[in-house]
Amino acid sequence: GELQQKEDNALVIAVGGVGLRVSVPKGLADKLTVGDKVFVHTHLIVRENDLSLYGFESAEDRKLFTTLRGVEGVGPKVALSVLSTLTIDAIQRAIFSDEPELLSRVPGVGKKTAQKMALYLKDRLKPADALARVASMSDADSEVLAALTALGYSVIEAQSAIQSISKDAPQDVEERLRLALQNLG
Repeated sequence: GELQQKEDNALVIAVGGVGLRVSVPKGLADKLTVGDKVFVHTHLIVRENDLSLYGFESAEDRKLFTTLRGVEGVGPKVALSVLSTLTIDAIQRAIFSDEPELLSRVPGVGKKTAQKMALYLKDRLKPADALARVASMSDADSEVLAALTALGYSVIEAQSAIQSISKDAPQDVEERLRLALQNLG
């Protein structure tokens, strides 16, 4: 449909003359402008007195959303918050490198919920792809990621800064952190 209106975490999309309010992860709304023709992969949640529509950029994101909702204590708002805060790669890295504390940095996710999510998702996500990505991140970059998130940057911002560091840059943690901070500044 056609994008009619953008809100903080939702879009209003005109489909067949009806405006549908679709809750979306933060990153998706930022990519679009009013008037664009858009296609989102949706998930409808039906409750006794509410119909809620959630939209995602890819079918993979939608599948992860429904999988996250299977975790005890994780509803649609928390699942959407996870997808707004972390990339699929970051979620897989947190789970397959046994770092549930990355998940606990998501607003609305405490330490116990993060541990439940890690345990639940470990059996449901594809480990081969995730382990390859985890292996490709050096120990230095893992430390830089931890330092940047401790400084208050989101995991997505930190990952972007690390990925923009030149391939021939030194593997020294302090130097890589300095370069990452330059990329963020």
